[in-house]
Amino acid sequence: MEHKVSNVGVLDKSVAVLAAVGDGPCTLAGLVERTGLSRATAHRLATALEEHGLLRRTDDGRFALGLHLVALGRAATEQYPLAEAARPALGELRAGTGESVQLYVVDGESRVCVAALESPHGLRTIVAVGSALPLDRGSAGRVLTGAVGKHGWVETVEEREPGVASVSAPVHGADGAVVAAVSVSGPIDRMGRSPGKKYGAAVVEAAAAVAARL
Repeated sequence: MEHKVSNVGVLDKSVAVLAAVGDGPCTLAGLVERTGLSRATAHRLATALEEHGLLRRTDDGRFALGLHLVALGRAATEQYPLAEAARPALGELRAGTGESVQLYVVDGESRVCVAALESPHGLRTIVAVGSALPLDRGSAGRVLTGAVGKHGWVETVEEREPGVASVSAPVHGADGAVVAAVSVSGPIDRMGRSPGKKYGAAVVEAAAAVAARL
């Protein structure tokens, strides 16, 4: 998990520790290896973050992300007006397609999921709110980088993840700029290899509904 540098030393190092654990629970030695910090510094920061609930210990003593981050993540999403504006349209899109739906925005060199609803099917695409995904793979990434065709949507099949297809459309702000991407994604068995023909119009309609609420 990548992180930015603010030049505030202790903050940057603390974020490096969180980012390292974000790649999976690890021991103190693992933290040292992932961050490049000294053992003493890694231990000091990790235990401090644990005190604040941002890290926790697993049963086998490894450091893992703390549950307080769940509350913070939920609060961040609730305070993000675009995500709130998108909820009705995303709900209708999921109901109409039966597949998982997401809303993505650009954050640096990644796209971040700021709202998501899962398909009711047992086999479904799961993208957690807060997930940072690449901009150069997947239909939403292509939408956010301006690669939208004449139909107003972009489809991809197994581009980011094997067995998964997706269709995305841009959400335009008042100035016409793309501010987000609405996506529907699911297994190829249901989406097919031309998912745009099946769901493109619905995704474009949902994106327009989100834009109308901004």
